[in-house]
Amino acid sequence: MNDTIIQRVSVYLLPILVSITLHELSHGYVAYMLGDKTAKLMGRLTLNPIAHIDIFGTIIMPILLLVLSDGQFAFGYAKPVPINPLNFKNPRKDMAISAAAGPVTNIILAAISMLILRFIFPFAGDISSHMIAGKVLKPIILMLKASVMMNIFLAAFNLIPIPPLDGGRVLTGILPYRQAIAFSKIEPYGMVILLILIATGMTDYFVMPLARLILDILSVIRF
Repeated sequence: MNDTIIQRVSVYLLPILVSITLHELSHGYVAYMLGDKTAKLMGRLTLNPIAHIDIFGTIIMPILLLVLSDGQFAFGYAKPVPINPLNFKNPRKDMAISAAAGPVTNIILAAISMLILRFIFPFAGDISSHMIAGKVLKPIILMLKASVMMNIFLAAFNLIPIPPLDGGRVLTGILPYRQAIAFSKIEPYGMVILLILIATGMTDYFVMPLARLILDILSVIRF
């Protein structure tokens, strides 16, 4: 692993941990507010990333992607927060709301990162001429940029309308009852379908346009 990739890993590590931890925490917290205490009882309503880390999805896969892409791309996921829709007053609606909480949280994190970047940049113009400022601000700016793209991509990817992804659960919640029942039956095969779509590059036709749309919207409202 060369120095460039090591630097990329150090830049992406914190944004990945923050984005996936808050993504999963938001699922559990919203579910808790809607009546399901499963995540709380299992110790998952915590900001401690250790509780949410999946060894492969949070650590191994992002590093592999950085190595294979020569430091240009990283992506990860955490252990899903357990939710029992039987504890909801309106299972379909409340499950959809809980599912939507993850991508919405990532979009908010991207917006906050953009806002901080806009605040820092006016003071960062001369960082190259100030050794201390450069050592402090440059890594922060790189991590904030990584946070913007990471959170936007994570939101867009999770909104793919295939269960068990968040987009699939949201779609199940808004479809008419009969269609929702029929659609939910593909969930046992959802990950296989998703892997096939990823392998064939079909996911790009959904994720990339949606990611660009989210970025454009955040840019227009001047975060």
